[in-house]
Amino acid sequence: MIRIGVIGYGYWGPNLVRNYMANPRTSVVAVSDFSAERLTQVQSLYPAIETTTDCGTLINNPAIDAVAIATPVASHYELAMAALQAGKHVFVEKPITSSAEEAKRLIEEADRRNLTLMVDHTFIYTGAIQKIHEVVREPSFGDLRYYDSTRVNLGIFQHDVNVLWDLAVHDLAILSHITLENPVAVSAVGHSHLPGQPANIAYLTLFFSNNLIAHVSVNWLSPVKVRRTLISGSNKMIVYDDLEASEKVKVYDNGITVAENADDIRKIKISYRTGDLWSPKVPSLEALQLEVDHFIDCIEQNRKPITSGEEGLTIVRILEAADQSMASQGAPVDLATI
Repeated sequence: MIRIGVIGYGYWGPNLVRNYMANPRTSVVAVSDFSAERLTQVQSLYPAIETTTDCGTLINNPAIDAVAIATPVASHYELAMAALQAGKHVFVEKPITSSAEEAKRLIEEADRRNLTLMVDHTFIYTGAIQKIHEVVREPSFGDLRYYDSTRVNLGIFQHDVNVLWDLAVHDLAILSHITLENPVAVSAVGHSHLPGQPANIAYLTLFFSNNLIAHVSVNWLSPVKVRRTLISGSNKMIVYDDLEASEKVKVYDNGITVAENADDIRKIKISYRTGDLWSPKVPSLEALQLEVDHFIDCIEQNRKPITSGEEGLTIVRILEAADQSMASQGAPVDLATI
């Protein structure tokens, strides 16, 4: 039985507590939060769980084996490092830290102490992304050509990170998982409509060493909520709509064929192919439930998580490059320089 301490009981913390409590291989020993009102909610739902406003007490509790962190990004490094130094395994909310240098230090500390460090990129564990990963890997899908995502809604406005760090981080994790490649350069533009606040709208473009290009549109100031992604291969295409109650993933047997024997580029012929449309069956288990199970597997079997600290570092490096590009009004930034 892995004994868990949860730091942060705001937006995501209740989901962590619920899933760790439901898992037969874990038990939640304690929850920490600055808000006495939130801790009262914990006590009313789970009377056996200890509560405290002092996260240091939780981190140093010898009855706790692993710490789950669901706090603002700026606090991730300090809390995760303290937990690792106290000999605890760490499950930390995305993004892993607010800088690549901090992420590197956490990875080094976890490796030095032989502890599991896992980042909560929940989308990777959804049935939809697992199915997309499977379809893209099939030879019949062809070569990846583009990834185009729109992830917009009205709020929730964050005060410590911009919209890329809040929303685009999901697409960066998905891209890394389904392509198994990292971009070589990024370009980003964005804007804040609230004085003194982080950018609330942004457009991010990622360039890869092959023909793949990715574009992500994120926005906290949209009148409607949209979670729609287009993924194109040379033979098939995918439409992924996370807001669909069913048929979240649709695979289109569509594409184009280019005649390569024309002597004159003006005579190149493009023929269009429209085939079948099918919606594969997607597992309906809660992603966080699967993610918690994976975290426990990694602790017990001493192996790297799918969403490891290294994966978290890769994504933070891209986000830092995107911030640099945004400050230069979209000038591309070579990731080799970050």
